[in-house]
Amino acid sequence: MRYPQGGGLTPERQAFRERIRLEAAERFAAGASNAEVAKDLRVSVRSVQRWRRDWHDAGTEGLRSAGPVSRPKLSEALFTVLEQELAKGPVAHGWPDQTWTLARIKTLIGRRFHKSMTVSAIARMLHRHGFSHQVPARRATERDEEAVTGWVKETWPQVEGPWRRSTPGCASKTKPASR
Repeated sequence: MRYPQGGGLTPERQAFRERIRLEAAERFAAGASNAEVAKDLRVSVRSVQRWRRDWHDAGTEGLRSAGPVSRPKLSEALFTVLEQELAKGPVAHGWPDQTWTLARIKTLIGRRFHKSMTVSAIARMLHRHGFSHQVPARRATERDEEAVTGWVKETWPQVEGPWRRSTPGCASKTKPASR
């Protein structure tokens, strides 16, 4: 994915980048060099070279944003409906437990909106709208606290291993025993 954490630029970020490019166009017109523009705007020289070429070919309009690469599969209105459906819970939609998975959300989108999306696209869309992975708020009723406490005290220290050496260490790069 090109842009981590969301799979694309937000409209605010697109507008910010467009302002930077338009400011570069003003500096091109004033006769500034690529290196000066890159340093002042805190961007790479290669980006400035590309912008200068576009500016030379099409003027300031050549540096304007073309908008989002593609329209979202679910409009804001449809996403609001999806949120309402998710709030009802998986059991209301025919699943046996109260766990939403990306595959289940994909199935819900297909059933409700007759649209097909990949699981990764659904994850990015949910992340952009503020959803995150959740941890259960309550512990399982089947949980045996005594067994967990015993495992933490007895088994975990053996698995984890000691944190410190049993003998003092030496900061020297040569071992004293090897002399």
